[in-house]
Amino acid sequence: MTSTLPKPPAKSSPRALSGLAPFLRPYRLQIGLALLFLVLAAGATLAFPLALRSLIDGGLVPARREEQAVALGQHFLALFGVAAALAVFSAFRFYTVSWLGERITSDLRNAVYSHVLRQSPAFFESTQTGEVLSRLTADTTLVQTVVGSSLSMGLRNTVMGLGALGMLVWNNPLVMGQVALALILVVAPSVAFGRRVRRLSRASQDRVADASAVAAEVLNAVPAVQANNAVGRESQRFTQATQNAFLTAVRRSRARSVLVAFVIMATSAALLWGLYEGTQAVLQGRLSPGQLGQTVVYVLILASSAAVLGEVYGDLLRAAGATERLMELLHSQPFILSGEERPASGPQGGATIDMDLARFHYPSRPQHPSLVDFRLQVRAGETVALVGSSGAGKSTVFQLLQRFYDLGPDAGHVRVDGLDLPRWDLEALRRQIGVVPQDAVIFSCSALDNIRYGCPEATDEEVRAAARAAFADDFIRALPQGYDTYLGERGVRLSGGQRQRISIARALLRKPRLLLLDEATSALDAESERMVQAALESAMSDGHQQRTTLVIAHRLATVQKSDRIVVLEHGHVVEEGSHDELMARGGAYAHFAAMQWLD
Repeated sequence: MTSTLPKPPAKSSPRALSGLAPFLRPYRLQIGLALLFLVLAAGATLAFPLALRSLIDGGLVPARREEQAVALGQHFLALFGVAAALAVFSAFRFYTVSWLGERITSDLRNAVYSHVLRQSPAFFESTQTGEVLSRLTADTTLVQTVVGSSLSMGLRNTVMGLGALGMLVWNNPLVMGQVALALILVVAPSVAFGRRVRRLSRASQDRVADASAVAAEVLNAVPAVQANNAVGRESQRFTQATQNAFLTAVRRSRARSVLVAFVIMATSAALLWGLYEGTQAVLQGRLSPGQLGQTVVYVLILASSAAVLGEVYGDLLRAAGATERLMELLHSQPFILSGEERPASGPQGGATIDMDLARFHYPSRPQHPSLVDFRLQVRAGETVALVGSSGAGKSTVFQLLQRFYDLGPDAGHVRVDGLDLPRWDLEALRRQIGVVPQDAVIFSCSALDNIRYGCPEATDEEVRAAARAAFADDFIRALPQGYDTYLGERGVRLSGGQRQRISIARALLRKPRLLLLDEATSALDAESERMVQAALESAMSDGHQQRTTLVIAHRLATVQKSDRIVVLEHGHVVEEGSHDELMARGGAYAHFAAMQWLD
């Protein structure tokens, strides 16, 4: 029942980059243009030695000074034409490849982020937010480097290297055949050693993700860290995480440096042997000086291409690890899959609820059931309060109604309006529900946008009406820019009670048929609680028909006016009735009431 990231394969290679194919496919035209300009730029580079040979053999031969000057001018003009073509084609290649890198990276980030947002809470029980953020930033940056730069460089140098090798073999097949065989002997150990570089690259990225996870966790709890004098300890913990990332990166860099050095040294040795044989051929009269000059340039092109390919291969290995991590995240299956039932025009009035569970436990706690033999039926328009100590299962009921979790096979059913939740379209189901959580969530935007968050099509007047109903209008108007005031990250510019009233206004604006109030007044002072309590009581009614409301509360003032009170202990329903009925029984509810504290 868990939704976790799959384990990475034991071995992989740059073939892992094939996971990017779906993101490359929509841009076939741009890829074709990039390849065209790449080949043209490589061709212009390969044409340069031919023009140089023509200059040496044709422009520097003994002749009359006037004829020699004209010939030199023509040859230098040809060289400039080759250089101009190389510049133009390289510019177009750079632009198209850079555009592809930016576009594909943006699409990849959007796809991963959108996929993560669709994951159920079970996913985040086993995956740290900081790790996800690291994959969205560091890993996608590596992919961008490869798609927007390294891959193009690799292809360009492959074309140039093969072209140069072909021209060298064409001019002196015996000698360059020996060089080609030597190059094959160089590539084989390079590929084998590259596997170690890839493993270290992946480990390095994992350690960076660990550091990001530590930072994300601490930065989201700075007041608690400071209040507990834990700044030094948390700084040390982050320092240790970054040190682990540094040490792993050093190991990766050391291995990659050895790989690059081996490729350059072995390739240069093979090519210098070929160059030596070429000079011997000139001395023996089998090559002209122009052919030797041409050979020198082709040797340099081949050597530089091999060196660049060594660097590019290292980048490909790093990007392969990053792509693996991104594909694992992108291919992780959501625990909750949407059904297809979508009411054409939802029923009017409150929603009905029917819950009959044999057992439910959270995926991360399979040995500790949260609800056992739990039954709850709520009529349309009814207000039901859930009461019990912490861990009794009250919040679990809310989680199940919003379908953040599903029941196991034969574990029972949860129905809204007579329809099993797995058959509901998720968006249609959650459109029926308004939630006021215990810890109000405020986004880093204006007060207007915060209230309108759950109903983006609402007008400004509808937003203000919801704020008035939640007794938030007065304090919002008193803010520096009124409803357009930026509230800061997590609403740091507001008090706890003000944040809660923003949250209540957001829920009311949705005009839900089912209202879930999870300790909605716990953060308010006595005066604010009275105002919000009155707002909530009026919010439970929508026109002529009552809205169904479930309330979790520890304060008697919040629950005693409910139509029915359900008392939970250890996931069981132990009592049920009105406030007066339960007080008369003298059971668990009466005990809570006597303490005036339900916890």
